[in-house]
Amino acid sequence: MKAPDPRLLLAKAHAAMAEDARHGVNQLSQSAQRAPTRAACDEGWQRVAGIARVAVESARLASEQASQLEGDANGSASARAARVVARRAEVAARAAETLLTERNHAYTFHTDNGFSFGEGWYLAAAGVLAGVAIQIERERAGTESAERFLRDAGLSRLLEPYRPRPRAMKQVTELVAAAFRRDSRAAQHELRKAFLGEEPTPGAVRDWIERRLAETRGIDTTRKKLLLWIRDGVHHPRRNTDVAELAELVERTRQAGLVPVLIGDALGGVPLPQGSIDFILFWKEPIFRQTDLRRVQLQFFEELRQHHGLIGQIGVTTAGMDGPALMGLPTLYLTHEPNVRMSQWVGAVPGYEEVVRDEAYLERVSARLCEWAKTSPR
Repeated sequence: MKAPDPRLLLAKAHAAMAEDARHGVNQLSQSAQRAPTRAACDEGWQRVAGIARVAVESARLASEQASQLEGDANGSASARAARVVARRAEVAARAAETLLTERNHAYTFHTDNGFSFGEGWYLAAAGVLAGVAIQIERERAGTESAERFLRDAGLSRLLEPYRPRPRAMKQVTELVAAAFRRDSRAAQHELRKAFLGEEPTPGAVRDWIERRLAETRGIDTTRKKLLLWIRDGVHHPRRNTDVAELAELVERTRQAGLVPVLIGDALGGVPLPQGSIDFILFWKEPIFRQTDLRRVQLQFFEELRQHHGLIGQIGVTTAGMDGPALMGLPTLYLTHEPNVRMSQWVGAVPGYEEVVRDEAYLERVSARLCEWAKTSPR
């Protein structure tokens, strides 16, 4: 039996290498796109580009062997077989190159209610401060309001059509932190201008706040106030608010001479701690559920800060806190262990502090609240 022509064997080997490289490009590109930092993402894609070059070079070598066979033995079984595998290699190389050129640089503004509301703040902030490309999740409950918020913030130029394989959202907090580290005052100014706009707070928001405060009994609502955030979610339930801890925080807030304002999710039938203002589930009120809901919610916090003595906020790591924090509201977030993603803002975003629950954390909280109580609302 005649041995196969070595050039056919080489063509097959190069074709197999091209196809393996195409599979490698596909797998590695997925992990690169999900990388938690920009640097890791870009490094991953550099490796993808290297593997794609292997696919292209292998396809070239397979075609070269096929051409040699066709030149020496055109029409032979070996020449025909070599050309078949060379074409397979070319298909694999083109697929690898296409995946590389179609890399999606955009970040996704998730508009499904199951995703973190806070990611919208991070992404829009990264758009304002770092000019990142943004794509909006289509045909979801929050699609219209997300697009309105981004356009109102002056980010229309950054919006791109929705495509698969966007960058990982975990990267945007580091982009925001980097901008604040370069110039925190300028970064905050840019965000406030983009997110709050230049128009005064809507009268309906002012009226809602004044009405709710007027309905509060037994509390001097003219005094300085502190937001105490409540979280009760399905995602990462370990991060949910502990009722006993909340009661302790309410008491320490009052001891610091501040009025506690409960805000965020419902307590699930548990009675509210005494001496607190109830703004729980404020965001479900019709005024905060229109297409301009993101801007209006930030204007709500700004109105409290400017005209009703709000001087800070405290709570578990929850999305609601992050928008006001970026606007400059002093923030303490409580966590069982350092939060790699959000701790990037500590020391960068002014007034943003992480409080890890160790044996002395409540004393540290009390000390900070006493310091805040001496400041004037801005």
